[in-house]
Amino acid sequence: MLEKLKKKVLDANLSLPLHGLVKFTWGNVSGIDRKSDLIVIKPSGVPYKKLTKDDLVVVDMEGNIVEGNLNPSSDTKTHIVLYKKFPGIGGIVHTHSVWATIWAQAGISIPALGTTHADYFYGSVPCSRKLDTEEINNDYELKTGDLIIETFKDINYKNMPGVLIRNHGPFCWGKDAETAVHNSVVLEEIAMMAYYSKSINPDIGSIDKELLDKHFLRKHGDNSYYGQK
Repeated sequence: MLEKLKKKVLDANLSLPLHGLVKFTWGNVSGIDRKSDLIVIKPSGVPYKKLTKDDLVVVDMEGNIVEGNLNPSSDTKTHIVLYKKFPGIGGIVHTHSVWATIWAQAGISIPALGTTHADYFYGSVPCSRKLDTEEINNDYELKTGDLIIETFKDINYKNMPGVLIRNHGPFCWGKDAETAVHNSVVLEEIAMMAYYSKSINPDIGSIDKELLDKHFLRKHGDNSYYGQK
C-alpha cells in the first residue's frame, strides 16, 4: 500500500540525521496521499539507523492504523490536524533541531533579517503561545496541532512553511516530504544566522519590505522567475 509514498517518506526521515536535524529519535516525517486521505508516518521511537520502509505506519485522518505493525509517531495527531487544516501541504517534519529549538525555548519568533530567510519564509517565523495546563493534560498532541492553527489565523501557511512551538521545537511542511525537510534545513540555518546577527548587533532591524518581497516572490510568487522551468 502506498509504496511510492512510503519510499519518499523513508528517504525524508533518513535525511534528518544526515542534515544534523535530529539526534537519537528526536523527530519524524510524514507524507499524505490526498486521493485516499491516508498518511504515512515514522513509527514512534524507532532509531533512524534501524528504520526501514516496512516499519512505516499508514494511518487515516482519524489516526486509525490502516497498515503497519508498530505504533505511529506520538506526534501523529499534530500531523493530522495540519493535514486537515492546511490542504495544500503534502509532507510534515517535526524535529528538535538545536538552533530552531533555542528560539522556541526562548519564546521568540525568528525575525526576517536577510535574504536567505526571505527566500523561504515571508516574514518572521512565528513562535506560538504556551499551552495551558488543560491543553497539556487533555489530548496534548491534538492541542499542539490546534495551537499551530491558532498561530496561523492571520498567516498564510503557504508563505510561511514553518512554526516554532514555544518550549518545544519546530514543525515545517511543504508540498511533499522532501520539500518539508528542505524547509526544515533552511529554518535551522536562518535560526542560527539570526542568533549570531542579533549577538553582533542587538539593534538590528528586520529586512526592508521591498527586499523581502523581491526575494520571496521571485521564488514563490505568481510571476516567479528563480530557477529553471
